[in-house]
Amino acid sequence: MSWAVTGVGAVAGLGGDVDELFRNLCAGRSGVAELRGFDHARHTAHHAYEVDNRPAPGVDVTRRATGLLLDAVGQAVRDAGLDESDLSGVPVLVGTGLRELRSVELWRTQGAEFPASELHFGTALRETFRADDTHTLSNACSAGLYALALGVDLLAQGADTVVVAGVDVLTETMYGLLERVQPVPPTRVRPFDRDRDGVLMGEGAAAVVLSRVPGGRPVHGLVRDVAVNCDAFHVTAPDPAGIAEAIREAHSRGGVKPADIDLLMVHGTGTLLNDEAEATALADVFGPDRDKPLVTATKSMTGHTSGASGLLNLVVTLRCLAEGRVPPTVGLENPVDEAAGFRFVTGEAAHRPLTVAQLNAFGFGGINAVAILEAAR
Repeated sequence: MSWAVTGVGAVAGLGGDVDELFRNLCAGRSGVAELRGFDHARHTAHHAYEVDNRPAPGVDVTRRATGLLLDAVGQAVRDAGLDESDLSGVPVLVGTGLRELRSVELWRTQGAEFPASELHFGTALRETFRADDTHTLSNACSAGLYALALGVDLLAQGADTVVVAGVDVLTETMYGLLERVQPVPPTRVRPFDRDRDGVLMGEGAAAVVLSRVPGGRPVHGLVRDVAVNCDAFHVTAPDPAGIAEAIREAHSRGGVKPADIDLLMVHGTGTLLNDEAEATALADVFGPDRDKPLVTATKSMTGHTSGASGLLNLVVTLRCLAEGRVPPTVGLENPVDEAAGFRFVTGEAAHRPLTVAQLNAFGFGGINAVAILEAAR
């Protein structure tokens, strides 16, 4: 069974709503810039894909993740025609990697004061939308799609409407951790390119409203199903076998075959291990059909938005299906051997009728999630 997406919302470094974000992605614009959120002197890497809403460069404030989340959820709820002043009884599921860790950092390093209750997204969701059924999932980089999987399960169990969201902002501890495990400081993200040098963090939030019965409301697209697993292979190194298993389960749950997939929205982090592992798994599953779907990796323009990345890609994928337009993978010039035979979109946006898409999201510890989407009928 498929579930209708009746509302979408997004905010990222490339746009304050879904229209602006998709327009800039299709134009091949990159959101990378010099790091704004904290002091360059403490780090070897000096770039990131941030949302430029701080008071001044180097000046950070608390609750930025919460602010982006409320923005994206508000957009999606309004788009779906729901009463944004009263979401009581509507489950709101939030996927995140780091929640309000940046606020804790500012408390520890600068003495920023705020009530401990503001570390919980549920507090702001209740105050803003009267949402009384909120849940936060912290499943690393696949958190957004894990939340989507739970949302689909709730609809299957009888819920009429579910709001699913994902959010993350830069934290200095995660930024520093990533630069210590990469051989050279990256200046941009280049997924699947042989000359890539690692990943840079991005910021953003996305939200969708899932409906059991749209009731005459416009439908952006359909979620056929979501598969999740945890192969627990390694803390940071992904396992192609675990990824391939998640992809096959998604195909089975969604009632599709590799040959049915028109678009692959890959995880594509640009790291030295992840891209080869993802390409190896895809080649294993798709086999002779690997040349059929168009393939793109939006992290080349948004950076890695962690728990928000899966749902940001979801709203972009829905727009791709609706318009038959696919953003390019910026910076991909010399693909790794494992990606040979795939039809990566490069240079400029591709135009082609699209019906079914596969969306990948993989996280630390082998937390894998794969969604199958379908264009609105």
